[in-house]
Amino acid sequence: MSLGVLDLFSIGIGPSSSHTVGPMRAAVRFVDELAEAGLLERVDAVRVGLFGSLGATGIGHGSDFAVLAGLSGKEPETLDTDSVGPLVAEIREAGSLHLGGRNDVPFDVASDLTLHLRESLPGHPNGMRISAEAAGELIEREYYSVGGGFVVTADELNAEKDAAEAIDAAGDGPGSGGGGPGAAGRDGDVIPFSTADELLEQCRIRGLSIAELMAVNERARQTDETLRAKLLEIWAVMAECVHNGCTRTETTLPGGLKVRRRAPELKAKLEAADYRAAGSLDALEWVNLYALAVNEENASGGRIVTAPTNGAAGIIPAVLHYMDRFVVGAGDDEDSVGSACDDAVVTFLLTAGAIGILFKRNASISGAEVGCQGEVGSACAMAAAGLCAVLGGTPEQVENAAEIGLEHNLGLTCDPVGGLVQVPCIERNAIASVKAINAARLAMHGDGSHRVSLDQAIETMRQTGADMKSKYKETSRGGLAVNVVEC
Repeated sequence: MSLGVLDLFSIGIGPSSSHTVGPMRAAVRFVDELAEAGLLERVDAVRVGLFGSLGATGIGHGSDFAVLAGLSGKEPETLDTDSVGPLVAEIREAGSLHLGGRNDVPFDVASDLTLHLRESLPGHPNGMRISAEAAGELIEREYYSVGGGFVVTADELNAEKDAAEAIDAAGDGPGSGGGGPGAAGRDGDVIPFSTADELLEQCRIRGLSIAELMAVNERARQTDETLRAKLLEIWAVMAECVHNGCTRTETTLPGGLKVRRRAPELKAKLEAADYRAAGSLDALEWVNLYALAVNEENASGGRIVTAPTNGAAGIIPAVLHYMDRFVVGAGDDEDSVGSACDDAVVTFLLTAGAIGILFKRNASISGAEVGCQGEVGSACAMAAAGLCAVLGGTPEQVENAAEIGLEHNLGLTCDPVGGLVQVPCIERNAIASVKAINAARLAMHGDGSHRVSLDQAIETMRQTGADMKSKYKETSRGGLAVNVVEC
């Protein structure tokens, strides 16, 4: 899979990139395929099956709602988040859905959308099967939501695995100088890397920072001006998400846990003069606020930036807001939030994106595949790297910051209570945001040399995820999910 920085940061909706955004994209893809084949208007029946983690926690993650929205032609990037509830209610009441926005097809949610709680498809824990009958013809496809909103078919997943095995067999795997963005840069316009060691070597050879190297690679996809505009749009959506999370009037989050929203109240406390005068950890408190605000928005199905997943979506925005308020020097009033130096934002996101590509290439960012270490651990490492780069860190210091951020999240399980992206997910983002800042600052005190490399930490995460029991990988059948009473 050829990856760019914008693949790691996409605008969508909550509460989950793999369980909400991915299934919605899969449904849209299925509808598009029907339309391209000239079959859309001829469809008279549709059925959906969610398997593995999608089946086990699909209700709490909104997978059922997402599929119905996708089949109706809605896309996560442009969907009005307030329209999902009414749309699903209309489908239930009418007993039909407007397939692709063009064809009314009978659809009984209770019988035509099945969550297979104990059955999985062979390719990945997040599997789904969609079928349609069109004038007597059966069209059936299997999709896998592999983390971060990425969706592949069974054939594409097998092709990727075969390609990876072929590369490794040819000696072009980790440590060889091959792989990475742009299919190894055969046209000479892309600088190849597939591991952190290769990334650092390319930076040394060419005298580039990690952000500069990523900018070179992105030119194979788009102009510098387009890339910059898109990255700043990502930042703007992150800032808007924080603002929305801080100003919501609802007191509880949706779902049976009745989790209380904390961001609005915390913001009021932080703005109180007496609190600010008494506190000595002002920056840390604001970081907590930013992360809580984002993940409360995510939990309520709001507009979110997948970074690199929704379950970990609060970490990078929180650290960017910290950079804005306490590093770049934009000020400390509300109006200044989101006004960080554009160059710093671009540097941060390009650097973080490079680290995210390493995780996606060599391990996983899917909680259903490797546990929460793949989500929060990856985001913590990405944020630490981005901040270290803005602080003036060398590529070696940036790699060190990312390794520190990941190392202290290794083994982190994904055990959402009630299948909701709320407990422990929301607080976990706040804690990891502070970890990322500390990791960047620790790295800045060194010269970039350290005992455990980022590549070793990523491989350890991959191995740990493979050894982890499935009940700790986004199935809500282990850990806190079974030890906390849901009321």
